[in-house]
Amino acid sequence: MTEASGTQPVVHDIIARLKDKPGALLPVLHGIQDALGYIPADSVPSIARELNLSRAEVHGVISFYHYFRQTPPGKHTIHVCRAESCQAMGASQLEAHVKATLGIDFHETTADGQYSLEAVYCLGLCACSPAVQIDHDLYGRVSPGTFDRIINELEPSA
Repeated sequence: MTEASGTQPVVHDIIARLKDKPGALLPVLHGIQDALGYIPADSVPSIARELNLSRAEVHGVISFYHYFRQTPPGKHTIHVCRAESCQAMGASQLEAHVKATLGIDFHETTADGQYSLEAVYCLGLCACSPAVQIDHDLYGRVSPGTFDRIINELEPSA
C-alpha cells in the first residue's frame, strides 16, 4: 500500500462529514490538510465526485490557494514573512539566505524531509521585522545568523 492510498480512509471520512455543508469544497480541503498535512493528488477524483465538481475545479482551488500543499510537508515548516514591513527591514536578503541554506524554494521540501519553506504575508510582528515562523514558534528581527542558530537548535544533536 502506498502512502497516498493509505490516506484514502481519512479522506473519505472527511468528505462524508463535510460534503453537505454550503460551499463544502474549502472545508473539505482544509479538513484533509489538517488531518494529513497535505492534499494527496489521488484524493482529487473522490472530492470531485462526492461534491459533484470536476477534477479541474478541485485542482484549480488547490493550486490557487498557496496554503494548500500537494506533497507531504517536512518535519519543520518555515514561513518567511514577505509583507511590506518585513521587506523594508531586510526580508529579501533573509529570504535569499534561507533558500540558499536549505537548498529549496518556496513550496518545496528539503530532500531529507526535514524542512518545508513557505511564504506568508504577515505574521503580525511588523515592529520586529523581518519575521519568520518555524512550526508554531514566531521569531522577530531575524538576521541570517539568527536563522542559522534557530535551525541548528532544531537539528538533533549527534
